[in-house]
Amino acid sequence: QLGLVESGGGLVQPGGSLRLSCSSSRLTFDWYPLGWFRQAPGKEREGVACITTNYSTFYADSVKGRFIISKDNRKNTMYLQMNNLKPEDTANYHCAPLTRCVGVPSPADRRYDYWGQGTQVTVST
Repeated sequence: QLGLVESGGGLVQPGGSLRLSCSSSRLTFDWYPLGWFRQAPGKEREGVACITTNYSTFYADSVKGRFIISKDNRKNTMYLQMNNLKPEDTANYHCAPLTRCVGVPSPADRRYDYWGQGTQVTVST
């Protein structure tokens, strides 16, 4: 168990915003690249964004310009600011430490074979 905790999800109307948070009681986030992933019902889990240890970022085309990934090492917390949300953003969102962040993250880039519970984001009227 990595003690990963995702939070901040909820129900929001199209065009709205949410900020997701990811923290861990057992990992020091400053040591790893980090990523956000999501899985919609009936679909494969996909990478959303990742951030390197020196704050470089990469985004999936579907969220580029709308989502912002960031981290606060003092709080050992990573964030995903999601703006202009669309119904197709509806999914369960997960965070994970990575072995690398050189483009849109893949689940295969995870450092550990572990998923937290995630946080549900639902975009609907």
